[in-house]
Amino acid sequence: MASQDTPAIKETGHTQRYEAHRARKIVLIAFCVALLVVLFVLGLAVGRLQVPPADVVGILSQRFFGTDGSWSQAAINVVCDIRLPRVIAALLVGAALAISGASYQGLFKNPMVSPDILGASAGASFGAALALLMDGSNRIVQVMAFAMGFIAVMLTYFSARRIGRGSNQILLLVLCGLIVGTLFQAFVSIIKYTADPTSKLPEITYWLMGSIAKVTWDDLKIFAIPFVVGCVPLLLLRWRLNMLSFGDAEAESLGVNVSLMRAIYIFCATLLTSAVVSIAGVVGWVGLIIPHLVRFIFGPDNRIVLPLSLVVGAAFMVLVDMVCRTLMASEIPLGILTSVIGAPFFFAILLQTQRGQR
Repeated sequence: MASQDTPAIKETGHTQRYEAHRARKIVLIAFCVALLVVLFVLGLAVGRLQVPPADVVGILSQRFFGTDGSWSQAAINVVCDIRLPRVIAALLVGAALAISGASYQGLFKNPMVSPDILGASAGASFGAALALLMDGSNRIVQVMAFAMGFIAVMLTYFSARRIGRGSNQILLLVLCGLIVGTLFQAFVSIIKYTADPTSKLPEITYWLMGSIAKVTWDDLKIFAIPFVVGCVPLLLLRWRLNMLSFGDAEAESLGVNVSLMRAIYIFCATLLTSAVVSIAGVVGWVGLIIPHLVRFIFGPDNRIVLPLSLVVGAAFMVLVDMVCRTLMASEIPLGILTSVIGAPFFFAILLQTQRGQR
């Protein structure tokens, strides 16, 4: 009789552990979403003119839902016209970098991969630097950055396909991305060398450090198009990324068109990365540390990693931008602070991971 009950007891134990694990994930996901909402409100409240968070909620409610309220015109202008587009830009930039980084890491089966692995950031930097050198307007700078970032990744992709048909495409993509990225970085160095050191060179250097201080509603409307076009396919097809992690042969045996899926992931991640660089400059580490952190907490399932990376990346960038404009009298470029935060944070994650494997 006892031997007949043992399997049922084991099955009950497994079910309980599964339900507990599932409940823990739901709580963590709810916490991440709530954290994003809190940071969004704080991002609108904190600055040189302090606005209480309750007033921020009331001002937003009045602006978008027509509720009653009485606040100073200065507070309304600061929240709605100055900080709101900037905080939304930070949210979208962080989300785009994080989900593109998670996609690349899943595609290349390597948690050390970042969104600029195929040369998108280097190409976009060259496009922006070239436009600034030629006295292009802000819109021309954005268009050139986006176009050159996309061209750099397409050059990487087609070079890898041309060099090694039937061989290890993942390795060839990484190597070609390294070559193309180095080439475009050399082009950026040439532009900086030839630029006027009193006017153009500081402008180019500051842009390459990353900033969203000058983002407008028109910029956000344009950025929203590649953001949606890039994110939606990645989220809808994220379960196929799990199949690609088994290897090309195994994925094809499961009915996955490996070449098509790889092209879609690369296209969407490149679209997001190039769009981010065009609107915010070069912002490093976000696409590397955020997916790694999410994977460390929630596990390797890309069905969870991709949407959670989007949420956590958005929250992280809102926090970083808030620190950038409040920590010192002059604003700190985004790229500097993300590197200062990202490097030791990533080292701590690696250290914790190694300890867990012992």
